[in-house]
Amino acid sequence: MTDLTPMYLRDYQESVYQIPKVDLTIELDDERTLVRSSMTVERNTNRVEQDVLVLDGHDMELVTIHIDGVLLSTDQYQVSQESLIINHCPGNFVLTIETMINPKANTALEGIYKSGGAFCSQCEAEGFRRITYFLDRPDVMSIYTTTIIADKDKYPFLLSNGNCIERKDLEHGKHLVSWHDPFHKPCYLFALVAGDFDLLEDAFTTKSGRNVDLQLFVDKGNLFKAHYAMQALKDSMAWDEQVFDLEYDLDIYMIVAVDFFNMGAMENKGLNVFNSKYVLADERSATDDDFFNIQAVIGHEYFHNWTGNRVTCRDWFQLSLKEGLTVFRDQQFSADMHQKDVTRINNVRVLRAHQFAEDAGPMAHPIRPEKVVEMNNFYTLTVYEKGSEVIRMLHTLLGETGFQRGIKEYIARHDGQAVTCDDFINAMADANDRDLSQFSLWYSQVGTPQVHANATYDLQSKSLSLRLSQTPGAGQQHPPLLIPIGFELLNPKTGETMRQGVLSLSDAAQTFEFEELALQPVIALLTGFSAPVKLDFPQSNDDLLRIMTSANDGFSRWEASQSLFRQCIANYYKDTGYRLPDSLQQAFANILDADIEPAFKALQITLPGFAEMTEFLQDVEPQRLLAALEQFEQDLLNSQTAKLTSIYQQCTERLFGDSEQASGLRALKNACLHYLAGDEDFDGEVVSQFRQARNMTEQIAALNAAAQYNLPSFENINNAFAEQWQEDTLVMDKWFAIQAKVQDGNIFERLQSLLSHPKFSMENPNRVRSLVGSFANSNPKYFHDPSGKGYEWLATQIAILDKINPQVASRLITGLIQGQGFCQEVQSRLRKQLAGLQKLENISADIGEKISAALAK
Repeated sequence: MTDLTPMYLRDYQESVYQIPKVDLTIELDDERTLVRSSMTVERNTNRVEQDVLVLDGHDMELVTIHIDGVLLSTDQYQVSQESLIINHCPGNFVLTIETMINPKANTALEGIYKSGGAFCSQCEAEGFRRITYFLDRPDVMSIYTTTIIADKDKYPFLLSNGNCIERKDLEHGKHLVSWHDPFHKPCYLFALVAGDFDLLEDAFTTKSGRNVDLQLFVDKGNLFKAHYAMQALKDSMAWDEQVFDLEYDLDIYMIVAVDFFNMGAMENKGLNVFNSKYVLADERSATDDDFFNIQAVIGHEYFHNWTGNRVTCRDWFQLSLKEGLTVFRDQQFSADMHQKDVTRINNVRVLRAHQFAEDAGPMAHPIRPEKVVEMNNFYTLTVYEKGSEVIRMLHTLLGETGFQRGIKEYIARHDGQAVTCDDFINAMADANDRDLSQFSLWYSQVGTPQVHANATYDLQSKSLSLRLSQTPGAGQQHPPLLIPIGFELLNPKTGETMRQGVLSLSDAAQTFEFEELALQPVIALLTGFSAPVKLDFPQSNDDLLRIMTSANDGFSRWEASQSLFRQCIANYYKDTGYRLPDSLQQAFANILDADIEPAFKALQITLPGFAEMTEFLQDVEPQRLLAALEQFEQDLLNSQTAKLTSIYQQCTERLFGDSEQASGLRALKNACLHYLAGDEDFDGEVVSQFRQARNMTEQIAALNAAAQYNLPSFENINNAFAEQWQEDTLVMDKWFAIQAKVQDGNIFERLQSLLSHPKFSMENPNRVRSLVGSFANSNPKYFHDPSGKGYEWLATQIAILDKINPQVASRLITGLIQGQGFCQEVQSRLRKQLAGLQKLENISADIGEKISAALAK
């Protein structure tokens, strides 16, 4: 029986012992890697009541234990499946432990494992306990010296944290490399990589004049795809100096790209390990989105050097301390590198479509959770994305100067420490002489709050009364939050801005007065998406059209168009006979005609998707919603075919290159293609785009369009694509993802066949996410098939994956547990699959926790 006993934040206690120094010697072997750990152990003077040392450990063979050089007998310690207990320990001592591990058999990809021909590690959150027995908790911070021994021919590069201090050859074709990291760090930041790579080298000179060597390791033959990532790293280092006044602190910064990785990347001190999809790119094999994501993720991991590594978390309940803050920093970086409005809108789209669903689902939790069964389950959109929105609100309330002042105070106080979210808020408050106690409620708040607004204009006094009120997320109760509400008042005739700013909503309800307004203004609220809330503010189509064309704030212009579209989709959903009104046709035409940035226009003509609409509607019948979306798109196409075709052709003529403008034109062209491919007569153009594409952005968009509409050309160009790219791992991930999205009645036979495809492996997380994840997340028609086959197929794959890699299985189960927005028939089918999974023997805590929560709700 799987143990699902939760751990609680309220139960936190300091560690009985600390380990200020660790010397590791690791002799690598595929199946029998010997790990020798020599630890300086000191009793915590705040916890003198115990002399028992309890170390975490999992899935390893204990060889020997010594205390101060004396071998312990077996009656002096106890070993269990998850721990090593040593009784009657002295106050301070040197503990030396030898363990044996099997990297080749480690399909969970936690601890040390094999990725292709290389050794690799992943220790966050609790992977270090799979390498050696240790106090595997983030508030135990140590200085590490790591020596790696391996076959020199097979593994010429032996890498770990910090600076290299020794290299030498050994007998029998082996060699040794030692690394020393002078900064205290928790064990989750330990890293090891050993392999034979191509190496790209560069350097960065810090603002104080220090030279930092930059090294980027990739699989043999992929060096030409590493240059963009290297530039992204240098851009990140320069940006952090310019914006946050934070400088890198070691002599070397290394990034290694591997194909087998559970996460996107890992910020290990001085040695980042990356999923190869966030490193490798060239124009032929990577899309514009890939380039954007590579830059963002490299920035994110680099920014962790200060917000995560130098100042880390006291315990894992504080995860958003580092992740929410660092996501905010990487979003600001991306906004500075690209178009701010487009970047912000894309952030919000992810939040609304996926994090809001998480907030409403059975695993809903605050950005600082209060209880946890399996820590890996809380690397969530709530902790990361909503966490970043909480930091953004703080930035809005304090302003750029106040926010930077607070960050400086936070780092000055806590450099080299493991701290809490409260420590962060206190530093921000003290630096700005401001009471942030009400704001701190965001850290314990569950669900998505709703803000209600109504306005009254008095013609005689020429004043506007705006009443705002707040209610907690569904089923929740908590005191009023401090919510910044961005606003813009527009002249209804000219569109000029009459007033703009930020209102602080701090009570359950407040009224804000605006004087000396000659005309009743059009009101744009939540400008810049100033808070992660749902806004209830009914507005006329005329007001929305005015905001759409005139607001200064790009998010508000986009949101106005989306509000019009959402309401229209809702009408199609409620009435199968509904047809596109003339006003919406004209609004869509106006967007197409507008002289605006192409990337922004592409977003404005992109309709709300299935996931977002399930948040907007209630008791959703999936097939009915899909029919509504399909009919709306078809009516828009029928009314604007000529304009869409014209823009498509104009973009085709001038979209080459890697400039921001060219990228925007490609986005607009493909947004038009999404509509135009709905007409089978456009199939020839789809094929032409596929054949003539000079970059992956265009080629994959054509293949995706053919799959989406199951065009006559699909099988031919699909086979051509697979033949062209069969040796490129990352491009084949894209190919598998498209197979999962094909609108074909034989989709389940296709999926089953792909599980046996020679390029598919259940042990490769990227490949699994591409096929299994894409089906569950991006093929709603067949995932929500009324027969229940889609749910059954996903449940079957999760059961298999749980035995191989529980983390990946847990990520994929989301589609089965977040059924709260659907009708009862759908929820019953989902619960049936969850109940079946729950009955399986020895399911992991990763999926067990989520299944139990879903079935209990």
